[in-house]
Amino acid sequence: MASTRADARSNILSLTQITEDAHMNLPNNTLVLVADGRKMLLLRNHGDADRIDLRVEAHREQDNPPNREQASDAPGRSYASVGSHRSAMEATDFHQIAEDHFAAKAADLLRERALDGDFETLVIVAPPRTLGELRKHYHKEVENRIIEELDKDLTDHPIGEIEAALTRIKV
Repeated sequence: MASTRADARSNILSLTQITEDAHMNLPNNTLVLVADGRKMLLLRNHGDADRIDLRVEAHREQDNPPNREQASDAPGRSYASVGSHRSAMEATDFHQIAEDHFAAKAADLLRERALDGDFETLVIVAPPRTLGELRKHYHKEVENRIIEELDKDLTDHPIGEIEAALTRIKV
């Protein structure tokens, strides 16, 4: 029985050690962008490298109804100039276009802030598709300041959960 308790205690110590070793050192004043295609949070770390303390600096959200509410018609059709062949055209996804445009605007905001010297280090948290769209629009000054990208959708999560997610990654 005593050896079982000792084994359990050593396992707890090992897990504590792993947790302490595998946390992100997020420097003070780091800017954190948490975004998806419709919502963006800009957070600033007021803590230090050992304890993350994120506070909201800016929040933007766009109204982006589903594609069925934005499209007016069925996709068009094209006709061959010779014969009676017809082809359907691909439907435009207005919802996705709006999300991509929102991500581009977020990247533009980061560019403005980087050029103004507003931040030295940056962390980006976004779902994979949004992260890919952001990357297309990064300015060189923004790219140089990114210390981590996390491909998760955390826009609807409380600040404490965002801090926990950042704590679990290692830079």
